[in-house]
Amino acid sequence: VQLQASGGGLVQAGESLRLSCAASGTLLRSDAWAWYRQAPGKERELVASITSSSSTNYADSVKGRFTIARGDAKNTVFLQMNSLKPEDTAVYYCNVENPVYYNADYAPVAARYLWGQGTQVTVSS
Repeated sequence: VQLQASGGGLVQAGESLRLSCAASGTLLRSDAWAWYRQAPGKERELVASITSSSSTNYADSVKGRFTIARGDAKNTVFLQMNSLKPEDTAVYYCNVENPVYYNADYAPVAARYLWGQGTQVTVSS
């Protein structure tokens, strides 16, 4: 299973973007999905997360502006980002915690985390 993040781009301050993260293959279960971001010269930080019971958590800097949600298929998660600010500029990564999935031989595999490849979000002032 691989995570594919998409939806990043270049926007002006105040505009919106919607990021998507989809798991290829069969994801049998997971504890939580999350979006992290990493700006140049800074550490990776948690932006938002959603648990298997749909409990959500947000970084203080994005509360009220960003919304994380599951897709209809349980292997997809979205991050709706509104009222973007220049300080939101970063590479955004999706993450799955404690995934269980089928490998190429259709045997179940448990991992600690899965990470997507990242998608660049740039907000100009």
